[in-house]
Formats: sequence, C-alpha cells, structure tokens
Amino acid sequence: MADEVKMLGLLFDHDQGYSSGEAVSGHVLIELSVPIQIKTIALYVSGCGRVGWFDGSRSQPSGAFNIVLTPFLSHCAEEKEYLCLSKTLLEATGNDDLSFEAGRHEIPFELELPQRPLVSSFSGKHGSVCYSVKAVLQRANHHDQHVCRELPIISHVDVNSPELVCPVSESSEKMIGCSIFASGPVSLKVNIERRGYNNGESVPIYAEIENCSSRLVMPKAAIYQIQTFKARGKTISYKQVVASVRGNHVPSGCSVTWNGKTLKIPPVSPSILNSDILRVEYALAVIVQIPGAKKLKVELPVVIGTTPYNGFGSCSLGVISRFSTGWFPLTVPDTPEAPPNYADVVSQEEFEQHCPPISPSQHSDELERQAAGHAFAYIHEFRFRPPPLYSEIDPNPVECQTVFSV
Repeated sequence: MADEVKMLGLLFDHDQGYSSGEAVSGHVLIELSVPIQIKTIALYVSGCGRVGWFDGSRSQPSGAFNIVLTPFLSHCAEEKEYLCLSKTLLEATGNDDLSFEAGRHEIPFELELPQRPLVSSFSGKHGSVCYSVKAVLQRANHHDQHVCRELPIISHVDVNSPELVCPVSESSEKMIGCSIFASGPVSLKVNIERRGYNNGESVPIYAEIENCSSRLVMPKAAIYQIQTFKARGKTISYKQVVASVRGNHVPSGCSVTWNGKTLKIPPVSPSILNSDILRVEYALAVIVQIPGAKKLKVELPVVIGTTPYNGFGSCSLGVISRFSTGWFPLTVPDTPEAPPNYADVVSQEEFEQHCPPISPSQHSDELERQAAGHAFAYIHEFRFRPPPLYSEIDPNPVECQTVFSV
C-alpha cells in the first residue's frame, strides 16, 4: 500500500524569498502507481522563533564545612509563533472520495501572507526563525501522508529611511601609561556617511588617528554581527566578525587620516529588529591596537537592509562639515603605485634610433645650435630619454607631523 503514492512533493514558483503581503504560489506534486481515492489535500503554513541555551550558575550546598561550589545548569528557552495559515486545496463532497488515476498530478496553490510585518528567516548561535509549508494528503483507512518544505521569509529593511541616511560619528581617547610614567594619549575620530547599507556595498570610513604616545600603534576596522537572545528574563549575546581591513602603522608623534578607506559588506543576514526574543544587529568598529595596553575602540551602529540605496536624502554635506579641519571625503589609495618601468615602455632599439650617440666634437656644436634656436624645435629629442629612477624613499624626507595636545 505504501508504494501506491510513489512521490509527494512541493514546488514553489520562486525560491528567492517572500515578504509580508505577497502570495506564496506553487504546486503540490503527486505521482501514483495505481488509481487511488483521496479525501482531502490541505496546505499548512507556519512560522516561529525559538531560542534556547543552558545557563550555568553556581550555588552553595548546605553544610557548615562544605565549601565546594557545585554547578547548576538551567535550560533557558523561549518560543514565539509568527505565522499560522491553512488552506484546503481539494476536498471530497459527501461520501464520494476524489478519484486520482495512476501517473503524475500537479495541484496548483496560492496562499497570501498577512500584511503585518514578519520576522526574517534566520539561524543563529542560540536560536532561529523558521517558516515552513506542509502539504497533507488524507485517504480513508490510511495514515496521513505529508511533505514539508522550508519557506524563506524576508522582512524588508529600507536603508533610505531618514534615520539611516544621516552620518554617524564617534571619538575616543586613551592615555597610555599611568601617573608619572604616562607617555601620552592616543585619540581616534571616526565618521561614516550613513547608517544603512546593503550586502555587497563598500562602507567608506573617514577616521583620524593621532598617536601622541611613545609606542607604535596599528589601526584596523571591522564589521561585527551581534546576535542577542532573550528567554525567561535572561539575555545572552554572541558576537562575531564578518569583515575586516587593516591600516598602516602609526609611529609615535604622528597622525594618520583615512579619507574613505573602504570595507566591503559580505553576504550576511539583514538586521532583525522586530522580534522580542531574537535580534540581529551590526556595528562598524575602528580599533587601534596598542602594544602593552588595552586597545582603543570606537563602534558605530549600522543597519544591513534589503532595499537598494537610491542616493537621495543622504546628509553627505554633514560629513564634509565634520571634517572641515582639512580632510574631506575623497577616496585616495593608501599606498601609491609605482610608475611603469622605462624599459617596459621604450625598447632599446627605439632609444638608439631616436637618440644616436653624440661625439665630443659634435656636442659643443649641438649646444650652440640649441641656444640659438627655439626650445620647442628640439623637444622631440627628449621623448625617448629615460626619466629619473623611481624610488619609494624620499631623497628629501620631511619629518612626520607631530601632534601637540593643548
């Protein structure tokens, strides 16, 4: 009897994800080896969020002389229902069941999601949000047969909303050493053009690192994902780095400016801010690592959205005004590239053809003729002469900028 229904399946019209108010459509697939009688074919859509973890606390057992602390583990768990829908696709009337011939059958379905906001699908360290569609086949004198498939839900976050398009800035300072052994402060100022970004976007970071200490410090930037879970009045968080970039060392007494250093956002889950048991948030942090001391860190909250940024409504002029001290939001490479080698551009044959060797007797005549004529008449003679050798070491070095605190 089990071989009568060879296959029971679910097929969605698209798998990119569904949002509030959209219709979930597709087909229930049935393949039969023999003709059968069916009472109903129903569809159920459900979704819930679940969180849970073991909380370890220590308690003191009874007894005056017993000082051993024993661990006690409690399970913190919470569940929240977000969606519950059902729809009957086919149903027998009266006492007559529905007859299905042997072969393959496709029953179309369409079920509209509610207009209220739904929490995005997510799987995290201590919890998840999961939606599913289940098709149930009922026959007389047989156990119900069903097939279940996960339904991806996306709760759209518009990065063009007014609170997400304005710049965010933060600053911090740390004194290195203590008392009479203090070597000086390290200060950090960070600014980003807006709070809202999408997957695949690059975040331009504007920062100024001033090192008045006696140590060599290293700045870097990172994007953190912060997962927060709540159950039974308790909260637990999990934090992980999803992207990072390093800067150049900052010597003692110097300052370094990031004029739009970019950090690309990898494919990550959008921010989840509409659930009371699970939240997914992001932060952009600029960190200055200081040898022998705690790192200096500035964190700016960011929101990962789902709608494309349209470029309007951004308060980018505020970024310029914040950095009116001399650095503007211009993207400049951190390390300049060396120019091409002269030998790679002009071959030795071309050089000898256009610049034949000049004998000492001809040299004085050539100089007199150039002095008497116009300079532009002889410019072509310098086209194939090599430029000065390139070097990344400045022959006339300038002392790095020294920062004085007032």
